[in-house]
Amino acid sequence: MPESVSPRRKPLSRWLLAAPVAAAAFAAAGCVIDGPVTGPSTTPETTSAAALPTASAAAETPLPTASAVIAVVSAPAADDALQTLNTLAVKGRAPKTGYDRDLFGQAWSDDVTVDGGHNGCDTRNDILRRDLTDITLKPGSNGCAVLSGTLDDPYTGTTIRFVRGQSTSSAVQIDHVVALSDAWQKGAQQLSPQQRVDFANDPRNLQAVDGPTNQKKGAGDAATWLPPKKDYRCTYVSRQVEVKAAYRLWVTQAEKDAITRVLTSCGATAAAPTTTERTETRTSTATPVPETTYTPPRLYAPPADTAPPAEAPGSVYYKNCSAARAAGAAPLYAGQPGYRAKLDRDGDGVACE
Repeated sequence: MPESVSPRRKPLSRWLLAAPVAAAAFAAAGCVIDGPVTGPSTTPETTSAAALPTASAAAETPLPTASAVIAVVSAPAADDALQTLNTLAVKGRAPKTGYDRDLFGQAWSDDVTVDGGHNGCDTRNDILRRDLTDITLKPGSNGCAVLSGTLDDPYTGTTIRFVRGQSTSSAVQIDHVVALSDAWQKGAQQLSPQQRVDFANDPRNLQAVDGPTNQKKGAGDAATWLPPKKDYRCTYVSRQVEVKAAYRLWVTQAEKDAITRVLTSCGATAAAPTTTERTETRTSTATPVPETTYTPPRLYAPPADTAPPAEAPGSVYYKNCSAARAAGAAPLYAGQPGYRAKLDRDGDGVACE
């Protein structure tokens, strides 16, 4: 049984501080897909009057949300992230063999032990309430379901209007900052089932973002993908470091080098770890024990991961949601290969949630 590493909900990390003014800089949309696909326009299609939020929706009292993530813009904060990065193991990427989205539990499960769990609302709506502004809520959802809102996208710097609907929900997706597939190949195979469910629903690892940009990211790590908005990159990689440290995941050498470059651009000092030798004054006449010098083992440095994620097939059919989850493709968004209205039970444009 792996040692529990899932952070509990009560203590929040230093990055998870309430900072509404930094909402435009916060990172974590639907499940990350292992290959880029063409996403829908960030401009929602016109909806019928019946689909628009009503005045009664705005009166719904929202559930509490997880604390927002403060932006990493100062040298001390970047230094902290770099120090944490230097504590992570550096290894090669493990084979993806055996990866299945279902190994991280039901998508957006509320049955978790991280911040926001067991509050009666799915994780996707928890993150929408945290990251969107000017939200309206679905009547009768106990303050859970978001019908509409505005996203100041941290990845692109654009403002996106979110409207829940079959053809519009995918405009805003929930990104796993550390992708599930990437985590699987860097230590998550050794996590317990509950720890993997916690990882997939941990607010520190989730961010509402522009849908098409999330699709382009796929399952890339910092060596293969960074947000287009350069002044958000320090916050982005700092969150990856924090999450990987919390769940004891490792990084590849190429990934560590990429994160180090970003953090030093924010003012962090890329100094190699040093050790302090301790000397003792001997007063006895016994023959002293010869001193030895510790030589740390060399770390394996695999070649840089330069191959981009494979393109998703143009025509994909899943018999049911179980098949979609087995393929690691759930949830499916309207316009994405494999999406069918039959799989979208509530007609909100997100199937197999």
